[in-house]
Amino acid sequence: MVMLGADIIIEVLLEEGVDTVFGYPGGAVIPLYDSIYKYRGKIRHILTAHEQGASHAADGYARSTGRVGVCIATSGPGATNLVTGLATAYMDSVPLVAITGNVSVSLLGKDSFQEVDITGITLPITKHNYIVKDIKDLASTLREAFVIAKEGRPGPVLVDIPKNVQTESYEFTPEKKSAFQRKSLRLREEALERAKDAILSSERPLVYVGGGVIRSDASEELRAFLERIDAPACSSLMGLGAVPMDSPRFTGMVGMHGTKLSNMAVNRSDLLIVIGARFSDRVISKASEFASQARILQIDVDPAEFNKNISSDIHVICDIKVALEKLNSMIDEKLSHKRWMDFIAQSRKRYPQEVSSKAQRAREVIEALDELLPEKRIITTEVGQHQMWTAQFLKSITPRRFLTSGGLGTMGYGTGASIGAQIANPDYRVVNIAGDGSFRMNANELATIRRYNLPIIILVMNNHTLGMVRQWQNLFNDKHYSETTLDTPLDWVKLAEAYGIKGIRITLEDDVKKKIKEAIDLNEAVVIDCQIPTDDMVLPMVAPGASINNMMGFIDNES
Repeated sequence: MVMLGADIIIEVLLEEGVDTVFGYPGGAVIPLYDSIYKYRGKIRHILTAHEQGASHAADGYARSTGRVGVCIATSGPGATNLVTGLATAYMDSVPLVAITGNVSVSLLGKDSFQEVDITGITLPITKHNYIVKDIKDLASTLREAFVIAKEGRPGPVLVDIPKNVQTESYEFTPEKKSAFQRKSLRLREEALERAKDAILSSERPLVYVGGGVIRSDASEELRAFLERIDAPACSSLMGLGAVPMDSPRFTGMVGMHGTKLSNMAVNRSDLLIVIGARFSDRVISKASEFASQARILQIDVDPAEFNKNISSDIHVICDIKVALEKLNSMIDEKLSHKRWMDFIAQSRKRYPQEVSSKAQRAREVIEALDELLPEKRIITTEVGQHQMWTAQFLKSITPRRFLTSGGLGTMGYGTGASIGAQIANPDYRVVNIAGDGSFRMNANELATIRRYNLPIIILVMNNHTLGMVRQWQNLFNDKHYSETTLDTPLDWVKLAEAYGIKGIRITLEDDVKKKIKEAIDLNEAVVIDCQIPTDDMVLPMVAPGASINNMMGFIDNES
């Protein structure tokens, strides 16, 4: 059938199973929005307050469902406003398709009104991008974009569509969407055999879990693997939830703000099995002293991660889920590392995850939230001290239910992500844990939360400062608090009320549990202004450039 290009876009989205898109209209996408109007009832459009909010919402939708998130923006500033969201998704391997409009093909390269080379701008922060200059390529390009976003290591793909391509007509032939299959074309059996031999010969194996495990839906296979090889596991920030937080095998986060137990275990292990993790500098810190006693077995779908930051001895290039299934079947009998597991258990008692008065209030708040929220909950965060406190003290993290910006560290991410997660999971209670510095960056998305009556709780950990930067200034810059004090008399409760949203304030003297329960019981959108002491710190911590063995602020029960 002959269709307008704009209608072809919607038809392909429907083929791909897209039920929701996030966006903001503008001149170069008016034809596309006219098609969205015509197809209302078949596809839902969520109007955000800003294009960056749309990209983060699509990200939250994708992370919480495992499906491809979709966002739309117009040309020029609309497209450039997606950049931070695309970079966030790229760093954290989130499958997105961003559709941007552009000026007509005849006007490209002429500095036309609201023209920008968005494919050139986003080349380093997308898995792939396209500009569709001929309508005959439109459907196939969009279909290919979804394949690329999902396959292998997921990531964002941008498709730029000039306005004339949206208004021209062309023959459209529907295609049946094929089932997604996990591919392991690069997997070599000899690599699996080497991995098996290394595991069998190890006496102190430790598994380092990254976000790739969650992205490949391999948490069950991972847990079976840990039982089969009788090993403990630590996690990156992005890998939290892949191993149950209360498991005796889980030692906590590793790295700069990880646990003393995890950091010590890394440097005591004789085999570090790295699964879907990329050796971030926030994890390894001083590379020459990271896992210095261990052979390193790395399993990842992306070969670009091998030997990038840390040299590994054995590489298995494979989808994580497939690799773990194969290894579980290859190791015939359950192994035993009783001496090693006993050492981990004893060390857990020696180095408990406790805090001094320098973060007691934050712990009290997060533990109260953890206790009071229903089982069906999703937590998003912004970036900063509150993010690390959440990772340290929240004990109910499960796969796809903890959404945070890891690689890029995007302040302002959590509010948009909470919108996408709530839209995708209407039966869940969604809470965005924010800092007052982060929340002000995208607080305008309260308009979106109110517009769609989303029962999202925004918990603002308000310490009146850019807390993480102040912590570094405190520890490493002689307390030179340059431009980190947020002393503007901003009233978050009144701001929430201005948007028609309930505001609740928790002072340092208030009963935290009572106030949080009040917010949860409302079952509607709430902004909680929760006061936190200004100089509370995230501890323990590894100083920049130091060995992860050299932590400050940890508890040692034998000292």
